Amino acid sequence: MRYPILNQYLAGLVQRADASSLWLDASGRAHGRFFNCTMTSVFQPVRTLDSGSLVACEGLARGISSEDEGLSLWRLLESAASDDESIELDRLCRMLHAINFFRQADSGDPDLHLNVHGRLLSAVSSNHGFAFRRILEALELPLERIVLQLPAAVPQQTWLLNYVADNYRRNGFRLAVTVASAEEGLALVDRVRPDIVRFDARAARDGDALIRLIDAVGASGGRVLFHHAERPEALAALHAIAADAVHMPLVQGYALDQPRAQLPGPVARAAA
Repeated sequence: MRYPILNQYLAGLVQRADASSLWLDASGRAHGRFFNCTMTSVFQPVRTLDSGSLVACEGLARGISSEDEGLSLWRLLESAASDDESIELDRLCRMLHAINFFRQADSGDPDLHLNVHGRLLSAVSSNHGFAFRRILEALELPLERIVLQLPAAVPQQTWLLNYVADNYRRNGFRLAVTVASAEEGLALVDRVRPDIVRFDARAARDGDALIRLIDAVGASGGRVLFHHAERPEALAALHAIAADAVHMPLVQGYALDQPRAQLPGPVARAAA
């Protein structure tokens, strides 16, 4: 393992679910508990659209299942949890994902994309990202390989998005923003300066507007990521759009990869 402090930490974790809120199974995979729910991590790759080469993996929390595709815990708990509980769950998920991602020694050097739940924008009082940065520093994990995915913001929340983004950036994190339209993405390029602009591939219809977005983000040093590319037809449509763009976007979805506990290979078969 390339991260000796993480290795020491893992060696100290128990392997019994009833003895700790964070434990390892027999394969070394970390699990956690939130109230009566047991969770772990799965990872869905982010790849370059043209070559299918692996760029990053998005960490996703799933309820423990005999299969990798367990239930999304955010969907189960977001309506019931208080703000304080949401913060606790968010931090536990980030911790789990970081452990399960960086413990896999043969992963190469992809980035780790982590979601920030919408309730966290207003629930955290100040200095977003400070607590997570301290965890990463304590385990000597590479902060520069973490991209925090901010949720979509309504127009009334733009100031809050700017404030949170500035805090995360001051703590050393790179940022992704989620947008509903090319126009929204263009407006955020200068205001938030995101490293990644996330756009739903299922809504990728206005090719000219998306080409402008792809190239504007690329010119600023970032990348557009088309997520939820679930079918081959969606990939074909994205290839047609990217053919007229100067910069190559990223892509993520079931058309290329299922979320799995094990980190993927460097190239997707469907994109090769």
